Amino acid sequence: MEQTPSVVELELDVELVLSPERSVPVPARLSYGSHDPLAVHVTFHLDTGNPVTWVFARELLVEGTFRPCGQGDVRIWPKRSGRRGVLCLALSSPAGDALLEAPLAPVAGWLERAHRLVPPGGELAALDMDHCLAELLA
Repeated sequence: MEQTPSVVELELDVELVLSPERSVPVPARLSYGSHDPLAVHVTFHLDTGNPVTWVFARELLVEGTFRPCGQGDVRIWPKRSGRRGVLCLALSSPAGDALLEAPLAPVAGWLERAHRLVPPGGELAALDMDHCLAELLA
């Protein structure tokens, strides 16, 4: 009997920063699964009807909740906005750049759930190497 991978998800609105004075809300979904234990998937639901998904290391997101991190395409850092914590995500691609701000507390809570699913340091043990090898050879 095949075991279904466990997944933790979070739906939330993030702010797409257009200028220092203006931002627009963008619905987003954070997803983490034991079937892909090294990565987080963040899907942004834009008005275009075509969602945009970014995939990057869970460790990068964890570190970004505490201090600036990342290079190149994905950079993450925490900041204060008034009395609340915000997680900034700077994303770069050939199609353009985006700065997004997410509420820090819900993201941190979601990361705790992801850590209960696959504890830090246990990612490689969670990988089904036989399945991964079969997919590569198919």
